[in-house]
Amino acid sequence: SHIYKKNHDVTKTWKGKTEQLLRVDDHDFTMRPAFGGPAIPVGVDVQVESLDSISEVDMDFTMTLYLRHYWKDERLSFPSTTNKSMTFDGRLVKKIWVPDVFFVHSKRSFIHDTTTDNIMLRVFPDGHVLYSMRITVTAMCNMDFSRFPLDSQTCSLELESYAYTDEDLMLYWKNGNESLKTDEKISLSQFLIQKFHTTSRLAFYSSTGWYNRLYINFTLRRHIFFFLLQTYFPATLMVMLSWVSFWIDRRAVPARVSLGITTVLTMSTIITGVNASMPRVSYIKAVDIYLWVSFVFVFLSVLEYAAVNYLTTVQERKERKLRERFPCTCGIPHAKTMMLDGNYSESDANSLAGYTRNQMVPEEEKQEKMVVHLTMSNESNSSRKRGLKGHVGLRIIQNTHAIDKYSRLIFPGTYIFFNLIYWSVFS
Repeated sequence: SHIYKKNHDVTKTWKGKTEQLLRVDDHDFTMRPAFGGPAIPVGVDVQVESLDSISEVDMDFTMTLYLRHYWKDERLSFPSTTNKSMTFDGRLVKKIWVPDVFFVHSKRSFIHDTTTDNIMLRVFPDGHVLYSMRITVTAMCNMDFSRFPLDSQTCSLELESYAYTDEDLMLYWKNGNESLKTDEKISLSQFLIQKFHTTSRLAFYSSTGWYNRLYINFTLRRHIFFFLLQTYFPATLMVMLSWVSFWIDRRAVPARVSLGITTVLTMSTIITGVNASMPRVSYIKAVDIYLWVSFVFVFLSVLEYAAVNYLTTVQERKERKLRERFPCTCGIPHAKTMMLDGNYSESDANSLAGYTRNQMVPEEEKQEKMVVHLTMSNESNSSRKRGLKGHVGLRIIQNTHAIDKYSRLIFPGTYIFFNLIYWSVFS
């Protein structure tokens, strides 16, 4: 029988110490590879595991990623017959040189250490090194809320060497745009991840010089459906509820006042709730425009009834004075009497002209009816015709029924027009 003998790799059968194989003690790893020579190229690639959170209040984001570095250090080369690599954990990292990459504008970051430090070091026989870490980082993101909640945000995670300038260390994306990979299961509750891409540029510090900086850019678009249910739809309902008072009798003071105050307080609560979850920015957001315009519509509906109630009181006072001034129509030629009651419209009152008080109002109802006597002389008729055209606007204002009537059309029409402009501009 033929006996097949497998050639064993020296790296798999090595019985000595790893430090002796890699000759760690023979070199000073406090200095970078090729110290004093040209800049050492360090390739980087990143795999984003998750976007954990986006905070509007703190203006930051939290990301968990696998950060990998690639470089060549000939001091770590070792003999091998099959050119296979050697893999180590984080214990060897403390004894050799590794790139000092840090996250610019980072607030908090840490390397996962369960059950041990999540660090992997892979060394190839020719001295090429792969250094990988699993990191969670919270970094700053400058957000613009002028179109909130119909906005899109672009955030960046920036990587840079802390000590080595571009003359000592050249940091670059190992495979261009392919250097950044993301998990397909990444999702956020309030945002849709539109795009991930990489960029690089030089960063200058006046005291230390130029540094290579790598950027992980991602664009997020906010989901609007949550805010439609929690903000826009309730605000629209409150505005529509305030219009109900236009169909309530103007003499029902408790009903109309309580309805107006309730809608005003509800709109104030909605505005307070939205602003409580947002940073105190010094500019107006898109949601502020919608909520405050809705608040103005609700407030104007309360003022509308105040005007109706006031003009009604003024009109009744004038009618009372006319009734006291003309107690009867005796001796007045061509006298025509109109009986006005709260339940009669203007057309009903005009149809009563020509009937005397005794014909229309029984004696026992004198306290409940208001009788107005008008002398229809030729002179007064001509003067009324001359002044009719100039007093049309005044008559509309004094007619409290007309105010409610026109409000039923003006308020909804204006609010619909505002919504058309708002959604066409911000959506």
